[in-house]
Amino acid sequence: MKRIEKIQIDIEKLVIPNFQPVLEDILAHGHTHYDFSGGRGSTKSSFVSIAVLLLLLQNSNCHALILRKVADTLRDSVYAQYTWAIYEMGLEKYFLFKVQPMEIIFQPTGQKILFRGVDKKEKIKSIKVPFGYIGITHFEEKDQFTSREEIRNILQSTMRGGRKFWNFESYNPPISVANWANQDSLQQREDRLTHHNTYLDVPVAWLGKQFLEEAQHLKKVNPRAYEHEYLGMAVGTGGNVFENVEIRTITEEEIKHFDRIYQGLDFGWFPDPLAFVRLHYDKARETIYIFDEIYENKLPNKTLAQKIKQKGYTDAYIICDREPKSIYDLKDNGIAVKAALKGARSVEYGVKWLQSRMKIVIDAKRTPHTAKEFLYYEYEKNRENEFISGYPDKNNHSIDAVRYALESVFMKRSNA
Repeated sequence: MKRIEKIQIDIEKLVIPNFQPVLEDILAHGHTHYDFSGGRGSTKSSFVSIAVLLLLLQNSNCHALILRKVADTLRDSVYAQYTWAIYEMGLEKYFLFKVQPMEIIFQPTGQKILFRGVDKKEKIKSIKVPFGYIGITHFEEKDQFTSREEIRNILQSTMRGGRKFWNFESYNPPISVANWANQDSLQQREDRLTHHNTYLDVPVAWLGKQFLEEAQHLKKVNPRAYEHEYLGMAVGTGGNVFENVEIRTITEEEIKHFDRIYQGLDFGWFPDPLAFVRLHYDKARETIYIFDEIYENKLPNKTLAQKIKQKGYTDAYIICDREPKSIYDLKDNGIAVKAALKGARSVEYGVKWLQSRMKIVIDAKRTPHTAKEFLYYEYEKNRENEFISGYPDKNNHSIDAVRYALESVFMKRSNA
């Protein structure tokens, strides 16, 4: 066993300023889960490897498990990455590097960094460490795993027997907004910190002149590819109906100043849900803010009326789908509703109007189903699987509710 000396590491030379507050959060165990996305040259994988090593130095009873979807990719990717980090930190004399089995051992304590592929899941469940527990996991290229469920099942096997855990997931966002990894990163939870950065946050000297020249060339000749590859943006497959959606938190302070409230309702039962939305429209900035929803199957009209009253949403008309009995039920329960005008080509006209707004801001925490619909909604496809100009009449319940809500704006209808 090697004798450990006092280790001094110059963090500023290893971690870009954009990541330093995140590192402080990690070392203080501010969160359990960390989600890192970005494009080429964003240094996210380098950062995670350095953070993992620092955690091992701080927690002598803890081991790390580094995962890729396929085992054959380990040696030239994450194993090489962690080896690089150890040498950059000047710690190579303390570590033993092995490839059969693939692991790196911190010799003063015997802590291990284990590298595994998930193509043989039974090997994950059978992992044993000589002491302590696996307190750190790193899923590299998160999007290559099949789903959140797959990652969750692995964590259920690894997050055992310890007091503190850290789970890191890093990836370059796939081009499709609808990809599960992109959608997963939008899901907010108290114990997860999400962070996105790009090569623009990295000191020029770290990347080199040629890297920057390649990025600028692609930006000039193919801006869409540049945004995806270098900025890590999910720019879509080309079939997205709504390219103007912005997913972000809408604060209570913002809501307090909303003075143009609109409400829409698309009736449903099962399997189609009922979808109610509440929003604000800033006409001067051509921006829609969607900040609440009711989205349920088998919701009786009387119960819906109670929910609307409990939320205090009786301050504005609800424009709804044409369903006479349901409209009567809501009116009978004290809810001010009006049937949408609808009519020939009303769907096409309404969707195009929504597309033409500067922004549709959606709070994914307050309105998760609405956010999903707007992000997933794609043009119809023909038999050759090519996109055509039609709008599919499925998975668009909140979208319809938004159209109804804003009829008075784009069809000059009075709600008086």
